[in-house]
Amino acid sequence: MSIASNIEGIKSQLPLHVRLVAVSKTKPVEALREAYDAGQRVFGENYVQELVEKQSQLPSDIEWHLIGHLQTNKVKLVAPFVACIQSVDSEKLLKEIDKEARKNERIIDVLLEISIATDGSKFGFEPDERFDFLAQGQYKLFTNIRFCGLMGMGSFSNDKAVTRMEYRSLKFFFNKLQAGIFANEPSFREISMGMSHDFDIAIEEGSTLVRIGTSIFGVRNYNK
Repeated sequence: MSIASNIEGIKSQLPLHVRLVAVSKTKPVEALREAYDAGQRVFGENYVQELVEKQSQLPSDIEWHLIGHLQTNKVKLVAPFVACIQSVDSEKLLKEIDKEARKNERIIDVLLEISIATDGSKFGFEPDERFDFLAQGQYKLFTNIRFCGLMGMGSFSNDKAVTRMEYRSLKFFFNKLQAGIFANEPSFREISMGMSHDFDIAIEEGSTLVRIGTSIFGVRNYNK
């Protein structure tokens, strides 16, 4: 099947409130262009250098999401154009994003990455994090950041019960933050969870952004 038909098939399964992030890491620009021509506008990349290279070669109306671990010294490379950084996992990184966004006179959307994988394989804040540095309205001090929700990556598991438990825990923590620290922040409404093999479970558990790569572009080229 073609990339276009793959996208059409996936979108036909998504409720209206769920958006598709086409995860295009290791895939050539030509593959992304085919997805773009099929109407896809939101793309997720894991690696900064690859994101920068692709952004320069593709249409300017693409909404780029960085979904991989981001080092503070590389924020400046994506700050001029990235729409959303889904993988924010420290206060230090938030400060750097805010600083670079201000330099570029932009507002950058962010998702706080929460460590929900029970196998301990992922980055992110711990689910019991108190976020004191954001409480009592202190998040408003990051004037060039818009807090839009949470992101989580599940364990490498074929056990659907484990996957559901992890995604449910992210939704629980989202509800807690939405009702607490971000109670007066209408932008805090996104939950990014779910990939090619489990996005149906993620949607059932509250996902609003699904990150799908393999089911669109095929198996990744890990030799890249």
